[in-house]
Formats: sequence, structure tokens, C-alpha cells
Amino acid sequence: MKKKDLAAIAMSYGYVYVAQVAMGADYNQCIKAFTEAESYHGPSIVIAYAPCINHGIRAGMSQAQTEIKNAVAAGYWNNLRFDPRLAAEGKNPFQLDSKAPTADYKQFISGEVRYSSLTRAFPDRADVLFDKAAENAKAKYEHLLRMAKLYDVE
Repeated sequence: MKKKDLAAIAMSYGYVYVAQVAMGADYNQCIKAFTEAESYHGPSIVIAYAPCINHGIRAGMSQAQTEIKNAVAAGYWNNLRFDPRLAAEGKNPFQLDSKAPTADYKQFISGEVRYSSLTRAFPDRADVLFDKAAENAKAKYEHLLRMAKLYDVE
């Protein structure tokens, strides 16, 4: 099953400032999103990727910023901003700040115990689920690219 998309739900209102950030992947994008959200005179939501101890990062929580960077590189998480003020200026309000994934999705998730434990317990089922999750992540990025074009007013 695909993950819930809180950012898409909030963007659908059209008047909510929305950002997805990942500090370890792009510190400047993160600061820019918080600054824009704070200055927006309306509802704002900033959704930040933040691994926790329950993710079971093999490298340890001291490597959380690296894990965040890897999540974006693998397409597990996408950085974006939606600023309704730009539409009023005749500009594209949707900014996809993430580049296309360059790392292997399945390799990324195998670095977390919450996923690798499934591989140990049910290897065949895990393979099917991980393939589907990788497909969903690829489709999500392609959808975000289409959204950027859809909102483009130029």
C-alpha cells in the first residue's frame, strides 16, 4: 500500500504553504522552507524527515543526518515546497527541490532494522514488498515532476 501523502493533501487546498524538508540532504532548502513558512500569512505545514531510534539505523543515531541524506538520494523522501504567494505573482507555486534518485532504494531500506528484520523473517514476501515500495517511490517522483509542470504558468 502506498504511503499517505500529507503534503499532497495540504497542497490540494491551494492556500496552505507546504514544505517537505530533509536537513541532512539539503540544509539550505530546509532553512528556506522554514523562513517561507514563517513569513506566510496563512496556514503553513513543514514536514521534516527525521529518523528515530525505532528505525534501527545500522550506522546508529549518530549518523542520522547521513541517513536523511541517503533517504533523499534513494527517493525514499522528496524535498519540495508549495508557496501559494507565487501563484498570485503568476509564478509556479510548486517547487520540487529534490533531484531524481541516484541511490538504490532497496539498499537504503535494507540499512534499517525495521525493514531488514522482515527480510530475515519472510524473505520472499519482503522481496515482493520492497520491489513494490521501490516502484511506488519511482512513481511518486514522476508524479511530482508532473505536478511541477501542471502548476507551471509560464
